[in-house]
Amino acid sequence: MTRTRSIRFIAAALLAAGATTIACCADAIRAAPFNAPRKAIDVLDHAGPWLMPVPGGVASLRGKVVLVNFWTYSCINSLRALPYLRAWQERYGDKGLVVVGVHAPEFRFEHDPAKVRQATARLGVDYPNLQDNDYAVWQAFGNQGWPGFYFIDARGQVRGYRVGEGDYAESEQLIRRLLAEAGHDPAAIPVTPIQGRGIEAPADWRNLASGEAYLGHDKATGFRSPGGLRRDATASYNATTDLPLGGWDLSGDWTVGSEFSRLDAPNGTLRYRFHARDAHLVLGGAPHGRPIRFRVTIDGAAPGASHGADTDAQGWGEVRDDRLYQLVRQTGPIRDRTIAIQFARPGARAYSFTFG
Repeated sequence: MTRTRSIRFIAAALLAAGATTIACCADAIRAAPFNAPRKAIDVLDHAGPWLMPVPGGVASLRGKVVLVNFWTYSCINSLRALPYLRAWQERYGDKGLVVVGVHAPEFRFEHDPAKVRQATARLGVDYPNLQDNDYAVWQAFGNQGWPGFYFIDARGQVRGYRVGEGDYAESEQLIRRLLAEAGHDPAAIPVTPIQGRGIEAPADWRNLASGEAYLGHDKATGFRSPGGLRRDATASYNATTDLPLGGWDLSGDWTVGSEFSRLDAPNGTLRYRFHARDAHLVLGGAPHGRPIRFRVTIDGAAPGASHGADTDAQGWGEVRDDRLYQLVRQTGPIRDRTIAIQFARPGARAYSFTFG
């Protein structure tokens, strides 16, 4: 998750094969894990469905250098890796590199292939991608988090892997080395800086002191509304008078389900106390598909120049799609702040806060 070895964001997921811990973390590129598949291309050959197929079929990957990326489209860690994956595919695609995305969903809405296709189009992900709803490819590779990177040589062997963001220069050097081994000299291709923009920009790691916060009862921590959290039933909540760092509360009528908190009446508010430059929230809309308008404030005031990509200076935004929304990108000093999101109509679903 960070450029250091510290683990900041950890999520537990129940998979078909049992309980597995999934982490958004950081680690240096390592040699192939002991449980890496010996015939990695065979794993892809039996996987699917393919949202964007490999040109020429999976068999055409044999003899090429393949970078397999495990990702999910609502994960900020996965999104911040996309500029590098797109750039590497563009730089080295003619030299024998193929980037393959394995979309392994965290939330239920990410199981919908139509929503994933819509997301990949919006994000400019135009390399091959497959949908791994049952985590079969994830488990075959022994992957442990988003984003996961597996570097496969022209003989089909996993030569290195990494879980988490960072060490992109080392990753690119490994790609170049594997291409050279395969007889495709990349020396003439300059290694120029790759810089993500907007929501894909690198996190402000020095000022990042808030971890991921889930808003469904399966993984929720830090809930502070008086009376506590009530599961799977509509309840009236009130804000606390003392919201600590890492704490969150609700105002209005909400149902806290296993994955998300859903507003059941107009004018409900969600608050969180955080310390980071960026604040993101994974949101879903009402089943009828009508946009749900919301307003963000920071410490009770409009964000102004510190608004995010999905809000304006007054803090207004709309939930249209099930995805991650950037609510805040601060321009001034970073300190403990309280973000509040008020929704005008019922039906909004709030899944998790992430930060950068």
